[in-house]
Amino acid sequence: MTRLSRLAALIALLSLPLAGCVVAPYPYYYAPNYDRAWNASIGAVRDAGVQVMSEDYGAGVIRGQTGDIGVTVNVERLPDGRVRVQFDSKGATSRDPGLADRFSQAYERRMGR
Repeated sequence: MTRLSRLAALIALLSLPLAGCVVAPYPYYYAPNYDRAWNASIGAVRDAGVQVMSEDYGAGVIRGQTGDIGVTVNVERLPDGRVRVQFDSKGATSRDPGLADRFSQAYERRMGR
């Protein structure tokens, strides 16, 4: 076996355990129904202590504010029929580091998980 073929075999062998790993980026949530995900998102934003400033059901965008932190939630229909929910906050998040966790817990509770 040549040195190059041994190296290729080693790389292939070491990469096998990684082939089955899937990492979902935080804070995305997947739901089977748009209406249910939308309602859970609106409620979770309020439960997290965020004042809803605007909501656009058709575009799937909820905007809110808590103190000097701006919050945006996107509820998106995916081609496979699932729904993805993404929570983003901008501003002085260091003043409220638990905001994303509060939203996450409230969203999961409202989705019955």
